[in-house]
Amino acid sequence: MSRSPRIVVIGGVAGGASAAARARRLSEDASIVLFERGPYVSFANCGLPYHIGGVIQERGRLLVQTPESLNARFDIDVRVNTEVVSIDTKAKTVLARNLKTGKEICEPYDALVLSPGAEAIRPGIPGAQNPKIFTLRNMGDMDAILAAVSKDGVGRALVVGAGFIGLELAEQLHHRGLPVSLVEKLPHVLGVADIEMTFPLHEELTRQGVDLRLGRSVAAFEEEGELLVAVLDNGERIRCDLAVMSVGVKPETRLAREAGLALGSTGGILVDDQMRTSDPAIFAVGDAVETKDFVSGDPVLIPLAGPANRQGRIAAEVILGRNSSYKATQGTSICKVFDLSFAMTGLSEVMLSRKAIPYRRIYVHPADHATYYPGAHPITLKLLFDPKNGRILGAQAVGVAGVDKRIDVIAVALRAGLTVHDLEDLELCYAPPFGSAKDAVNMAGFVASNVIRGDTELWEPEELATLGENQLLLDVRTFQENGHGSIPGAICTPVDELRDRLEDLPREKELLVFCQVGLRGYIAGRLLSQHGFRVRNLSGGYRRYAMWKGTHTVPLACEAAMQHEDGE
Repeated sequence: MSRSPRIVVIGGVAGGASAAARARRLSEDASIVLFERGPYVSFANCGLPYHIGGVIQERGRLLVQTPESLNARFDIDVRVNTEVVSIDTKAKTVLARNLKTGKEICEPYDALVLSPGAEAIRPGIPGAQNPKIFTLRNMGDMDAILAAVSKDGVGRALVVGAGFIGLELAEQLHHRGLPVSLVEKLPHVLGVADIEMTFPLHEELTRQGVDLRLGRSVAAFEEEGELLVAVLDNGERIRCDLAVMSVGVKPETRLAREAGLALGSTGGILVDDQMRTSDPAIFAVGDAVETKDFVSGDPVLIPLAGPANRQGRIAAEVILGRNSSYKATQGTSICKVFDLSFAMTGLSEVMLSRKAIPYRRIYVHPADHATYYPGAHPITLKLLFDPKNGRILGAQAVGVAGVDKRIDVIAVALRAGLTVHDLEDLELCYAPPFGSAKDAVNMAGFVASNVIRGDTELWEPEELATLGENQLLLDVRTFQENGHGSIPGAICTPVDELRDRLEDLPREKELLVFCQVGLRGYIAGRLLSQHGFRVRNLSGGYRRYAMWKGTHTVPLACEAAMQHEDGE
């Protein structure tokens, strides 16, 4: 462009505001106009549930930038309460309407950035338009929910949908002192996660007093006097004073569609790796766009703030002549559920199976820091990897502490193309209050590498359904641990007594060994295989079995002490 470019951005928050600010940092000459349909141009939408719960007490702290601050610092012409109603791609103009005055203006552009975001899904069920039913996507939604829960006499809240926002809302409404029912149509919370990894969250929600209804959906809403009644698909009725629908979002693509821009197979706006749409003068970023999954390369919709920020930055750089590109999305995310955290990166086992991508899985349950230092808590870490070359495909972790940094490390390793063998060699921070000499990430690398090298063979809980007479379940924990619960049919021979009791074990049978978290089972497997036994170990041990069964028979508080028995 020979003259100063005219850049128009539609939509603020993460993607649009980032694009506008980056464009100004690269060019003092550019004309930059940002249209925002709502009254707030840049706010922390991830913080909305926490203001409802009172954790973030000052509402103003959620306002990252205001029209005034963006104009003062970046000389951006911000027009809030103004909706872009159409795009003329031939004339390169947008028609915008001031929602307060109704006045319309036509704004020209050389480059246009679409950041319309995503809208909350409201299922078309009877009674869903009741004013006591809310969604949460913006500051106005937050204010409405906060006003409702602050009324005298409000007794019970219902959250429909147990994704990230639904879980955070359930926690924060509970934090305000409201009894909360949480309804989820899947058999587990967090649909992006693998089912066994969510059972600690189920326990935590129940322990905190949340009325958790899994495998159920709301068929209709009715009114019963002053109360709202959710009628579930099995006929059960939940009475509440308000409900929040959190069943997912869909990309806002009306403007793009009406402008003739191509949409992808997922329904999001189709963009290339430079965030350019099918019209070379128009870019799109954020929750409305279809990107590539980093692991599979398949098209995907992943509405996360981090990717949206980076996409906005890249669009601005390309507009102003830089050769920048977006390098796919991993879906790295984390959620706080009362005293637990769940985090993940890459693909889940469910998605790998659905895409027919070969994989192996291992589980480890190390403590978040050295067990001899007070306050250690277990982390359950699942690692998914290519069975041939050890390429990392995904990871999930749940625990009280240290979950975020372990998944962050693995997310970087995945992004860098590292393998499970590289995880063995990672040199990570160690001091007793912070970690262990062999970190949880290292431990996952050790176990996965042992599988690939053939140092250990694994068995899975699903095999119990077809257990044959030529197989024997062998519990190598202590008799005391065995007495607290074991896999039905198993015999107990503690690992420290194995060498003295080899003659008691049937050599004609395959031994399926397990311990509490996997390490003693591995040691037993190495010992027994070198004495001529056919043996496989249960990755993740009895705790993994308990997760698979859908219940924890060992309290979380006991895990760190047992972890010390399995070695640090």
